[in-house]
Amino acid sequence: MIYTEKVMDHFANPRNVGTLPDADGVGQVGNPVCGDMMTFYVKVKNGRLTDVKFQTFGCGAAIAVSSMVSEMAIGKSLDEAMAITNEKVAEELGGLPKNKMHCSNLGADALHLAIKNHQDRAAGGTAKIAVAEEAGHEHEEEGEAAEPRGKTGKCPYCDGPVEGLEKLCECGRCHTDLVECPACGLYTRAGEPACTHCGAEIKAEPKS
Repeated sequence: MIYTEKVMDHFANPRNVGTLPDADGVGQVGNPVCGDMMTFYVKVKNGRLTDVKFQTFGCGAAIAVSSMVSEMAIGKSLDEAMAITNEKVAEELGGLPKNKMHCSNLGADALHLAIKNHQDRAAGGTAKIAVAEEAGHEHEEEGEAAEPRGKTGKCPYCDGPVEGLEKLCECGRCHTDLVECPACGLYTRAGEPACTHCGAEIKAEPKS
């Protein structure tokens, strides 16, 4: 599978990774079939996005798309950010393989959900994270059914191999400590209070 240099750069050096504890809006979208999951956090001032962060579980294309979407959104007005489409994201990345175009949809949708979540909060609505679940799509080799990520021995953050009983990603890059969610069975970051995939509570294991 051939990716552009820009895709590879955003995958290897993703921009704006992380969370915003005081986010004005949070949006999450994912696919339960292959396990791609994107969460976007936005800060808004005077109708403009002053900061955008993201956390993505998924393949290299999903990470690159999230990074590009965050760069495209920062500094934009809410209307301008809502006008970011999957086609524009793919164009900025220099193109994506046909069976990876769904990743650009996920990125744009997660951003839009975060903005709508901010607008709901500003209107007096709940501060709850806006969550949408994508329908199943083809992943990796076109036409093949994808196994849920986290059950394939791959890190949901960087797609690297998960080794040993300690569930540590051994890609040499992210070295993420992982735990298996007791509800959905997918890997999520150790120490988090809830599974990023399904939202189930993750109880800390007692120290020996």
